[in-house]
Amino acid sequence: MRDVGCSEGDLFSFLSSKRQDDLGYQRILSSMCTPPHPVAVRAHAMFLETNLGDPGLFPGTSALEDLLVERLGSLMHHPDAGGYATSGGTESNIQALRIAKKLKPVNHPNVVMPASGHFSFTKACDMLGLEARTVPLDREFRMDVEMVEDLVDANTIALVGVVGTTEYGMVDPIARLSEIALDRDLFLHVDAAFGGMVVPFLDRPIPFDFRLPGVSSISIDPHKMGMSTIPAGCLLVRDPAWFSSLNVDTPYLTVKRECTLAGTRPGAPVAAAVAVLEYMGRDGMEAVVSGCMENCRRLIEGMETLGYPRAVTPDVNVATFHCKRAPRGWRVSTTRQGHMRIVCMPHVTRDVVEEFLADMCDLNA
Repeated sequence: MRDVGCSEGDLFSFLSSKRQDDLGYQRILSSMCTPPHPVAVRAHAMFLETNLGDPGLFPGTSALEDLLVERLGSLMHHPDAGGYATSGGTESNIQALRIAKKLKPVNHPNVVMPASGHFSFTKACDMLGLEARTVPLDREFRMDVEMVEDLVDANTIALVGVVGTTEYGMVDPIARLSEIALDRDLFLHVDAAFGGMVVPFLDRPIPFDFRLPGVSSISIDPHKMGMSTIPAGCLLVRDPAWFSSLNVDTPYLTVKRECTLAGTRPGAPVAAAVAVLEYMGRDGMEAVVSGCMENCRRLIEGMETLGYPRAVTPDVNVATFHCKRAPRGWRVSTTRQGHMRIVCMPHVTRDVVEEFLADMCDLNA
């Protein structure tokens, strides 16, 4: 820390230079987040100082968290689901596996998950002492569900499926995983951090939520396609009582037991997430998702016209291509298989897609 503070002008000049290094969000094509909706920004600013780590001190913000859980639970066809606002998919996935481990105490626990699973599961297994058993993917980069039962044994505490994989935007066969979970009496966690705010609004939704009786928990992130401020995630569980297995004593707080992973939990992004859901409604979210999917289809069509075939036809708004480089000034990532990866978030508008395709055309010239 500086001994003497700097002037406000110097401070914001410095911050502006760093902001410029980030480019405009419109040229960031591989993020699963997007600039927050204006109502999210306004709501966030109203709750900046609130801390859900001690909800009794902020009963209004706590009520908003309850409303968020109810809204997302209803979206997942279980309005009475238990849940709380997390920092995002990583925390939600860790907590889900913590619950699964508590519900089935064995000496050498393992988790069966797809090779496409988010790296947060690697963290979770390391922290919780779990063996990760990885199921290969099929030709369309979905979990090869026919290989799942070969990896399940008496020490398996949970199955994991993904709705909207990070790399290829695919949805695992959750309905079949639900059947296996019921047959083998296993906890099934669905990582829908990205796809949870996409698939319910598609023209032909893919079954993945609590309508499937074998689904035990779901992670879903409003700060992705929900257009909330960061960080805003949510963990939902079929039986609210399961959270009691995670409780620790918090004698000096207004609540005397807490199940959450984090202590301090910002209330502002929770208010922002609720604001967007209330403002947009189902019709509004369907329009946003429809636009993103249409832009994804246009991007795929344009790239293939330029000679860059898709790696796979995605289930959600993530496009991948057999392409090794992007035009200067665009920020994109690649998958582990070396495919260019573009996520058609709300800020990746039709104009942005056309500008990118024009630059790709110039790159070929």
